[in-house]
Amino acid sequence: MFLDYVKIFIKAGNGGNGAVSFHREKYVPNGGPDGGDGGNGGDIVFVADKDLNTLADFKFRKHFRAENGGNGAAKNCTGKSAENLVIKVPVGTVIKDSFNGEIIADLFDDGDTFVALTGGRGGKGNARFAHAQRQAPAFSQLGEVTEEHQVTLELKTIADVGLVGFPNVGKSTLLSVLTSAKPKIANYHFTTINPNLGVVQMFDDSFVIADIPGLIEGASDGAGLGHYFLRHIERVRLIVHIVDISGSEGRDPYDDYVKIRKELATYSEKLAQTPEIVVASKADLLTDDKAVGEFAAKIGKKVYTVSAVTHQGLDELLKVMKNKVDELPPPSRTEIAPEASLEAKSDQKFTVQKLPDGSYLVDGGLVDFLIQNVTISSQESFAFFQKVLKDRGVIDELKRKGMKEGDTVIISDLEFEWMD
Repeated sequence: MFLDYVKIFIKAGNGGNGAVSFHREKYVPNGGPDGGDGGNGGDIVFVADKDLNTLADFKFRKHFRAENGGNGAAKNCTGKSAENLVIKVPVGTVIKDSFNGEIIADLFDDGDTFVALTGGRGGKGNARFAHAQRQAPAFSQLGEVTEEHQVTLELKTIADVGLVGFPNVGKSTLLSVLTSAKPKIANYHFTTINPNLGVVQMFDDSFVIADIPGLIEGASDGAGLGHYFLRHIERVRLIVHIVDISGSEGRDPYDDYVKIRKELATYSEKLAQTPEIVVASKADLLTDDKAVGEFAAKIGKKVYTVSAVTHQGLDELLKVMKNKVDELPPPSRTEIAPEASLEAKSDQKFTVQKLPDGSYLVDGGLVDFLIQNVTISSQESFAFFQKVLKDRGVIDELKRKGMKEGDTVIISDLEFEWMD
């Protein structure tokens, strides 16, 4: 099964919790805190593998979750950090954030690696909070909890040359003659239902040709099958536009050419500017000797006449394709914005909002930081919580918004009654 577009859910592992423990040993009074740290959660890592050529492995498995880190233990034992979850994808896979469509990675070469999500940090054990003034801390830090994200995987074929044209104009036949590829060929529309690749070997050099499934009018707007495969010609250096010059399907070659060019331009302005060679195929069925010249005059370009059956014009076409490919820059990976990421950049800002019922809601990165680092059930930890609220200006902002004694303050899942 060929699959080149899929959406999946990924989640890095949570960090393990820090331990609360005190050293207990005969003849060792006041052993002190010895709770160990939690282990880190596993990362989500994508790796490009040249042995894969489809995203079919993701057809029935949609959720990928890395293991959580182990919890800390007594005797300063650190919890085990989880293994990373490695997800293999074909070379040429582009990864997008499904929420906003932003491209976050392009696995262009074999072995390319991308860490999509980082595992949660392990929480600190109570041994880490001991100091001269606080010799027996009875609290620890929780492990970082990670979020699940949805990403879109798109496979974009990496080839030097892309064959485009209406269905049944001879693309697959031409590919089979020019290369060692063995595509399915028959005399009906949509014989090709997935891109086929072939390698042209010329002396000590070679280049790759992709046969793109037949486009039809309206493909860029979702008509027919072709719109699924327009992404596969985004990377090609050269477009070989094939028309059936014999009109054996009852269509006009010029109309076909104009319609396909319009679909390419509608899909991508960059694609419309890709260098192009125009090929008139099925010359062996041609009955009007003037047809090629008239067609070339209409489009204002040189047209190469070929027949895959009689091999007419194939040597010249190969030579022209090879020269063009040599002149053009190699395919390049998609440019990724430096700030593109699934993970929000941490901050410790906050907002205060007065709710309709008269309570006050404190939200923002600072709240996430506090929930991560504070154990409310511990008096010492809660004192730290109150100190941070005061030092960071949260209390002042609450008062500025009108908070008075007896009002309710909501911070994450916690509700407090303010007492001066």
